[in-house]
Amino acid sequence: MADHIKDISFSPGLDGVPACKSGIGYIDGTKGILEYRGYTIEDLAESSNFEETAYLLIDGVLPNKEQLDTFKQRLVSHRKLPPMIENVLRALTKEGHPMDALQVSIAALGHMLPFPENSTKELNDEVSIQLIAVLPTVIAAFHRIRNGLDIVQPDPTLSHAGNFLYMITGQKPTESDTRVMDICLILHAEHGLNASTFTARVIGSTLADPFSSICGAAGALTGSLHGGANEAVVKMLQDIGSMENVRNYILDKVSKKEKIMGMGHRVYKTKDPRATILQKIARDLFKNQNNEKLLQIAEELEKVCLEILAPKGIYPNVDFYSGLVYRKLGIKADLHTCVFAASRVSGWMAHWIEQLDGNRIYRPSQIYEGGHSLPYIPIQKR
Repeated sequence: MADHIKDISFSPGLDGVPACKSGIGYIDGTKGILEYRGYTIEDLAESSNFEETAYLLIDGVLPNKEQLDTFKQRLVSHRKLPPMIENVLRALTKEGHPMDALQVSIAALGHMLPFPENSTKELNDEVSIQLIAVLPTVIAAFHRIRNGLDIVQPDPTLSHAGNFLYMITGQKPTESDTRVMDICLILHAEHGLNASTFTARVIGSTLADPFSSICGAAGALTGSLHGGANEAVVKMLQDIGSMENVRNYILDKVSKKEKIMGMGHRVYKTKDPRATILQKIARDLFKNQNNEKLLQIAEELEKVCLEILAPKGIYPNVDFYSGLVYRKLGIKADLHTCVFAASRVSGWMAHWIEQLDGNRIYRPSQIYEGGHSLPYIPIQKR
C-alpha cells in the first residue's frame, strides 16, 4: 500500500518542518539567540557550571544548593569505569576512531545494564546520571589505552569538567583550564532538534532503551556535517598554513561551491552565539602567545568570510573555534567530537525523557518516485 501523502510541500532534510513540541532548547537563528529551558546561553556560560546545566536540562528547573550537591554526588558515584567496559576498550584496535569506541561502549553498557520498557521518572533520572557520569571516563580511558598509558581513575574531589580533563591528560588541571572546559561543556549540552538529538528521539519513540537511543545519537554526531566538523576545522586551518593564504583558499572554495568547515548553519543566519563565546575564550587562552598561528588564521578566515559570505547568511558556527580551545587544553583533535558527545548526552537524555511523555512513534511519509506493476523477468532472461 502506498504511503499516505498529506497536502504538504516536500522539504529536503525536513528543513523547517516541526517534528515535535519541546520545552528544552530554543533557538532564534535570525537574532542569534540560544536558550536552555528559557535561560540564555550567555548567562549560563557566565554564571552556571556543567552539573547545574545538566540538572536544568534533565529536570527542567534550576536546582537549589541541596539538589545540586546531591546531583553532583550521584554523578561522582557513577564515574568509575565498569571492568567489562574496560575489557571492551582494550579489545578494540588502537587505530580506530575514539567515537567508534564510544559507540561500542554505550551499546555494551546497555547490554550490561538492561533497562525496563516501562520506565519511571526515578529510573530515567538514574540512567541519565549514569550516562553523563561515565561517558567522560570511557573517552579518557580509550584515549590513554590507545597511547599505551595507564588509565587515570576518576578523582571524586574534582568537578565534572576538571575530572574529565584530569582523566585525559593525567595532570590536575588549573582552575582557569577547568573553568574553560566547564564552559565548553555548557555550550555543547543542548541545541534543539539537531540531527543527533532527532536520532535519539526517533529511536526513543520506538520504546527502545536509552542506551540504544544514545548510541544512535552518537553515531549521527560523528558526521562531518555535525559534531565531526570541529575536527575538520582544525585540519582546515593547518592546511591553509598562513594568514596570507586565507583569501585564496576561500575564493577557491566558493568558486567550487565547496563547504568551508565551521562556517554556516542550518538554523543561524547570523553568528552562532556559542562561537562568540568560544572566540573570546580562545583569545584569552592565547593572549600571551601572539605566535599562535592557527587562531590568527581562524580570525582572518572569519574576517574574509564575513566580507564574502555574510550576505548569504553564512557566519561562524560553534565548531569554528571549539577545536582551537580543545587543542589548547591538551585535547587531541580526534577527541574533539567525543567531548561534544560527553556534553550533549545531557541534552539527548532530556529529549529522550521528553519524547516518552505522550510518545508517538515517528513515521514520516515519503514521496515515491519508483515504478509500478513492473513485469517480473525470470533470472534466466535478464
